[in-house]
Amino acid sequence: MSDVSNIVSAEEPAPLFAACAWFGALQAEHQELVLASSRAERVDAGAWIARRNAPSDYWLGVHTGLLKLAIYNESGRSCTFSGVPPGGWFGEGSVIKRELRKYDVVAIQPSLVLLVPAATFHALLAASLPFSHFVIGQLNDRMGEFIASIQNHRLLDADARVAQSLAQLFNPRLYPSTDLTLAISQEELGYLTGLSRQRVNQALQALADQDMLALAYNQIKVLDLERLRQYGLEQI
Repeated sequence: MSDVSNIVSAEEPAPLFAACAWFGALQAEHQELVLASSRAERVDAGAWIARRNAPSDYWLGVHTGLLKLAIYNESGRSCTFSGVPPGGWFGEGSVIKRELRKYDVVAIQPSLVLLVPAATFHALLAASLPFSHFVIGQLNDRMGEFIASIQNHRLLDADARVAQSLAQLFNPRLYPSTDLTLAISQEELGYLTGLSRQRVNQALQALADQDMLALAYNQIKVLDLERLRQYGLEQI
């Protein structure tokens, strides 16, 4: 039984995994193992991909769409750790330690999700040097992202938090498939920043006025990624 709720359809995984750099670096026998055991599922916005405190049965990737990693308490309040755009993989830490997942995973947009079983992940980790190198890089980059997220949330004003949340989606190692034109709404960006849609709108307008962004309906085009990455960091 799938851990993913609100599944729209299952997809043929072979062409989807072929687009992943780590998959292309595997030996043929290891690629066959991935394709024989893994799957791809298309889900609606709002679908729960994985639950906090549930077994970490899968290493997860995003082919299309946008997911968020967050914690929800019993009163409905939430804390978002990260957004995961196309090309992103996550959850390796919990899978490696065979521990319960530390956060909820929810689809912000309709998404096509790739699921690699924990047993397959561990088999690759033990037998494939290219895969081990990839996972080590993932762990290092993810730790840097989480540290930056905590720092930004505590020290930056709202405009800078929005700028940095957008910039994080363009990490070339964690999210190699992110396009400079993001199909994301102000409400969806609010989910990632913890800000209201109205406050996100104000921040985006301020960034657009400085020619870092171009705004359209449910779309943000980044015009100057380097300036966006540096915006507000003087506050730290």
